[in-house]
Amino acid sequence: MTCNMKSTIAALLLCGAPIAHAAPANPPPPGGETPVAFDVHEGTSMAVSVSPDGKWLAVDLQGSLWIIPAKGGKAVRITDYFNDARQPVWAPDGKSLAYFAYREGGYDLWTVKPDGTDARKLTQGAYDDREPAFSPDGRTIAFSSDRSGNYDIWTLDLASGAIKQVSNNPREDRMPSWSPDGARIAYSGTDGAKTGLYATTLATGAESPLRAVEGRVDAPSFGPKGELAYVVQDAKGSRLEIDGTPVSGAENVFPFRISWGKTGYYYVSDGKLRHRAGTKTATIPFSATLEYVKPNYTRARRDWDSAAPRKALGIVHPTISPDGSRIAFVALGDLYLMSSKGGAPENLTKDGAMDADPAWSPDGKQIAYTSDKGGGLPQLWIRDLATGKDRKLTNIDTQPLGAAWSPDGSRIAYIDVDGRWGVAGVCIIDVATGKITRLQGSLGQPGSPSWSADGKYVAISLSYKYSNSFREGTNQVYVIPADGKGQPFWQIPEANMSMDTRGGGGPTWSPDGTKMAAIYEGLLKVWPVDPGGKPMGPPRSYSSEIAYFPTWTADSRTILYQSADKLKTVDLETGKVADVPLDLSYTLAKPSGRTIIHVSNLVDSVRDETQHDKDIVVDGNRIVAVQDHDPALHTTGTLVDGTGLTAIPGLIEHHSHVQKDFGANQHKAWLAYGITTVRDPGAQVYDGLEDREASEAGVRIGPRIYTGSSLMEWHRVYYKMGIAVSSPAHLERELERIRLLKYDLMKSYVRMPDLYQRRIVEAAHSFGIPVSGHEIYPAAYSGVDATEHLGATSRRGYSPKQGPMGMAYEDVIQLFARSGRTLTPTMFGSLTGYLEKHPAYRDDPRVNLYPVWAQKSVRETDAMATLLRPLMGGSLKSLKAMYDAGTLVTAGTDTIIATNLHSEIASYVDAGLTPFQALQTATVNSAKALLLDAGTLEAGKLADIVLLNGDPRADIANTFNVVKVMANGTMFDVQDMLKP
Repeated sequence: MTCNMKSTIAALLLCGAPIAHAAPANPPPPGGETPVAFDVHEGTSMAVSVSPDGKWLAVDLQGSLWIIPAKGGKAVRITDYFNDARQPVWAPDGKSLAYFAYREGGYDLWTVKPDGTDARKLTQGAYDDREPAFSPDGRTIAFSSDRSGNYDIWTLDLASGAIKQVSNNPREDRMPSWSPDGARIAYSGTDGAKTGLYATTLATGAESPLRAVEGRVDAPSFGPKGELAYVVQDAKGSRLEIDGTPVSGAENVFPFRISWGKTGYYYVSDGKLRHRAGTKTATIPFSATLEYVKPNYTRARRDWDSAAPRKALGIVHPTISPDGSRIAFVALGDLYLMSSKGGAPENLTKDGAMDADPAWSPDGKQIAYTSDKGGGLPQLWIRDLATGKDRKLTNIDTQPLGAAWSPDGSRIAYIDVDGRWGVAGVCIIDVATGKITRLQGSLGQPGSPSWSADGKYVAISLSYKYSNSFREGTNQVYVIPADGKGQPFWQIPEANMSMDTRGGGGPTWSPDGTKMAAIYEGLLKVWPVDPGGKPMGPPRSYSSEIAYFPTWTADSRTILYQSADKLKTVDLETGKVADVPLDLSYTLAKPSGRTIIHVSNLVDSVRDETQHDKDIVVDGNRIVAVQDHDPALHTTGTLVDGTGLTAIPGLIEHHSHVQKDFGANQHKAWLAYGITTVRDPGAQVYDGLEDREASEAGVRIGPRIYTGSSLMEWHRVYYKMGIAVSSPAHLERELERIRLLKYDLMKSYVRMPDLYQRRIVEAAHSFGIPVSGHEIYPAAYSGVDATEHLGATSRRGYSPKQGPMGMAYEDVIQLFARSGRTLTPTMFGSLTGYLEKHPAYRDDPRVNLYPVWAQKSVRETDAMATLLRPLMGGSLKSLKAMYDAGTLVTAGTDTIIATNLHSEIASYVDAGLTPFQALQTATVNSAKALLLDAGTLEAGKLADIVLLNGDPRADIANTFNVVKVMANGTMFDVQDMLKP
């Protein structure tokens, strides 16, 4: 504790403050770095509550609770950094504060004394409890919870612990507030796009509407005379209203319940504490001390020069044959076959297509798989193993993945991807006739199908949500009648326990129909089921090491599964586990010879100038010289004539996710838009590795890939590429797999508790890889290297990085600037305005490389960009403040369509960066973050070079006008890449 803090506490004690202890100690940063302290005077997404005597304010700045004199002054922290404590409220007697916190991996209600002692957890379990409010007599707390299957209002009797439901309807009800007499509870309710305020009379249970407004209404709060305050957000801003009258002027009001005091009320706007009494408003000054570290560890660096063999780790969907003698899998872009005893596999396809998801026919004579070998986007194919001939089974606008044969071999079930991030329906195709029956419309990223033994049902994994307020749920078994007529139904082997992932965690039905297998807690588990998939007993473990992608032999006795960098089988009768050795390696594809590129203009991303009439000399995959044009150089080697063109470094997409449904076209499209490196911060366990290795081996034309592990979630999960980590022991298994599979980075996702995020940082840095996530604090204290998005998904329902209208304030700006962390803004609303300025870009032929639904996001209206566009003004202003303060900004989009990277960097110019600075975010800045020898046009750098029509320093939109691209020393012409 600093001398300044000691003197502050002493002064508060003299004034009769409730503070009697120093700020709670925090676990040290995992890397052993010494934290650096600094003060902030504004808070982002901060709530305030005034004590009953009017002397003290409690606030929740960056996930800790703080006490501040009501007249202003130094804030004293009363909880440690790792609680994610939110929205404190004083008890009517002033002796305690209630709040909700995420200390143990779920939101629970807590109380603590104002001096920071006697923290008590009031609720617990699998459900999230939020937004406490004391009754006027202090005996009861009202709160919101998802314990009923959606968010409703509940009460907790503090004496008995009894919990009672207050509201009960299909809406999502949040943020309760008591009437002055304690007879009613008001709350906000959301039903789709409609919001309103409601109140329930406790004596009768009758609900009545209080107010409906245009826009979104939140945070009702009854005043002492029964007046009703609330916050309204619309395209014009976020404002405070009382009984229908706006009272906050042009302030950007945070959407939390105001706190009524003896005189007036307190609230937060523009990052500042406000007190309003009548027509008078005062700003309450404060300072709070935060800490950060700059991580200190040895980073692993990718090798772009060695020709030594590299072990293939991206083994995708290894599937054992019905008789147990052979294993089919995909690696390095192709379909392979090997003995189940192990050894060197046979490459069955050997082409430039992208293959995926092999599935054996019941007789073992054929393999169905997904491939784009026919040109265009992926379709289903069947290979006859006796003849080696392939037959194209589908010719559809959507993309089929995850094939599974029916028990009689007459039909194949598959997921039919028709939307962003793996949104898909479920279909069945008749193998003989090609007739397709759609069993289910678009679902939220379903897992691959598995058949019941009688062919009556298809089971998939699907997210079983807790509410509509938040998208996360547990991965459960969803059973669909295969006749296309009956209604699907859930089968839940263990309540509130999630299968690890929908990307390879099961379920898979045993061929005899008596069992299912899936991955729970990182382990292979099997449980008995009835013919409809109903669990007849609990899941039991059959592995002690981490497991993934189980498949059965026809006798239902043996399961093949992946365990980190190995294949294993387990005999279910004996429990014997056996390794299946796999001998597969590849070498880095690297061109040889000399290439000279003559260009009229050159922007090297080092100096803010356009150089003229230059030669770039490339030897193999590296630049050896950038010099004035010399015709004598052009007598040997390969000449690329870039007369009239401008050379820039290859662009780096610092946040995207490679998707198998896009096929090889996704990689070609990136190149065609000038993108030579892609950082994928989250992928299905082995898919991202296969993408990385196929690129390195040169079997897939496209950019180099830096791939992240699966998204590390906690108990609940949303994305198919996420892992629902269930316990500390499970987390350790995941960390060991990440070490063995040699990912380039890890992403700690939104429901990972801060204390376990700390452990992730410790492990990842020991592996030499960085950690990223959505969080800002205590991530900056724990040594998380990077933050994705200015806003985006948060477990709180609002972002600690960004307030209403996309605005960030001093705490966030300084945390980014001082910690040296990387920020990838992902300006989701940028595409709409960009295409309005450049309407011809909608019809760019490169868009034809994408699936139909993705084309529509460019040629028609992108719903996400339209939804988020109102936040653009504040986001751009905040981005400029962060950049000017010294934040390392890297351009990334979190989209799959490359048009967005050009709109992303153009939006940075709209924010106030120069075109050169914006270009650097997609070149040298991202290369620095990746430790990549690229990002500039200089001798010694990797030969990633883009030739443009137009100078991006004159107009940043010229980055769109790509003519030729050199990636790792190999030159491509955009027009050639567009040919079928």
